[in-house]
Amino acid sequence: MLRLTLWTVVAVCTAAYAVSLLVPLWFQVHDQRLLIVTSGSMAPRFDAGDAVVMKRIDDPSELRIGQVASFWPPGSHELVTHRIVGMKMLPALKFNEATQRTEPKLDAKTGEEILQPYILTQGDANAEPDPNATPLTQVRGVILGVHPGWGYVLAWAHSSQGRLVMLAPPLAVLAGLEIAALYGTQQRRTQADAERERELDDLLLD
Repeated sequence: MLRLTLWTVVAVCTAAYAVSLLVPLWFQVHDQRLLIVTSGSMAPRFDAGDAVVMKRIDDPSELRIGQVASFWPPGSHELVTHRIVGMKMLPALKFNEATQRTEPKLDAKTGEEILQPYILTQGDANAEPDPNATPLTQVRGVILGVHPGWGYVLAWAHSSQGRLVMLAPPLAVLAGLEIAALYGTQQRRTQADAERERELDDLLLD
């Protein structure tokens, strides 16, 4: 009964760890990705702790007003997921190291500002649109669906604490079973040696 319980612990923990790896991989195989929601700016569409399914966009022409997109806002390395509320042609910008300011890019021949498509975005729960427009080149993808609560589970499963909880018990059980097996083998060898010694003593006495 004890061995059955121990092997059950090994099976459950190993299966949980495998699922935590295979679920994101399944979405990647289908050219999608799970993103963990960390704020409530898109409530009630989705909230902090949910996981959304993002499909990568290769052609910016696929974007439409009303879609929920994931993008890097200008000057930020944090991915934001908000709804597209407008699309405009605005001057392309570049950073001027000499002036330490962002300036419009100019056409080398005409000297006119180079225009490029931007999206205007807003969180469903926010009263105002996002302060900066985002170039379409910084849009990572669009949201296809949401899985409530998955974000909490995935974040925990991929944390050091989660991995420790899932991997430490089965490793400890397997180590314990191996030690027990080695101890049992040693005990049987000791008993066998003792039996042979007794048999030899009996032969000598005879």
